[in-house]
Amino acid sequence: MDAEDTAWERRSTVRVVPPVRARKLAKVPFVELADGRLQGVVSSGSDVERVYVSSIAAGSHAYHCSTNNNRPCGGLRGTPCKHLHALLDEAVLQYGVDRVARYLRIDPGDGASTGADLLTRLDGRHEPSPAAVVFARFLRHLSYLELPASTEPVPELHWFPSSGRGH
Repeated sequence: MDAEDTAWERRSTVRVVPPVRARKLAKVPFVELADGRLQGVVSSGSDVERVYVSSIAAGSHAYHCSTNNNRPCGGLRGTPCKHLHALLDEAVLQYGVDRVARYLRIDPGDGASTGADLLTRLDGRHEPSPAAVVFARFLRHLSYLELPASTEPVPELHWFPSSGRGH
């Protein structure tokens, strides 16, 4: 390791890993690899007022999808629903197929390049998980968009990753 690789250890900021490819946020506005799951918020295809919180657990590949107020997704009929497909596709765009596969503990095999490729390698079953924490984090991220433009630091974000430019 050189000095640049360890410089982040001496600062309160770290570099943000840029998305592998550009994402359109309308369908999947929030996706993260956190809490031992790939999880995120997926917009409803039929109702602009409804969103789904979808997740796939690392290792067990247990999956779940429900509305933000914990109503189960009607598309969960023994296999992952379309919201889980969209979540996995967007995660691959954000983090890359190798990182998502590694996080979920999936063998990507030769030629895996899409969320659909990884989905075929899942061996989990439906297992309910709470949506509230993921949805609350999503809402918190949205609240930062409402802050007025300023060059002053936001104390609450003191720990938040930075691009490293100008620091």
